[in-house]
Amino acid sequence: MKLSDVRDILDAEVIVGEENLDMEVKTAFGADLMSDVLAFAKSGSLLLTGLTNTQVIRTANVLDIAAIILVRGKKPSTETISLARELKIPILTTKYILFETAGRLYMKGIVGCLQKVENASGRS
Repeated sequence: MKLSDVRDILDAEVIVGEENLDMEVKTAFGADLMSDVLAFAKSGSLLLTGLTNTQVIRTANVLDIAAIILVRGKKPSTETISLARELKIPILTTKYILFETAGRLYMKGIVGCLQKVENASGRS
């Protein structure tokens, strides 16, 4: 699916990365704990989160995340927008909550980075 399709499905506003709307995405991961994102998200995935600080951008950069989808109508700070532009990481914002955002994308064919963890530590 193209990032432009994601935008349409989520009735999202593009904050950064209008030029990347032809990018293909197949997977997503949703979390507000960046330690979980680092442990479980995969390169090329969408990151669904309610966090708007620069740490989200830095984490996305480390993992080569395709784009960040901010949920609950969250808006990033000027500093966060500047860093995303510099690192060429698209940011979209939607008014849907995280659960609804994930569900809408899943119904249209986006799958999770993983389905379940195998032990109590959270690692397979």
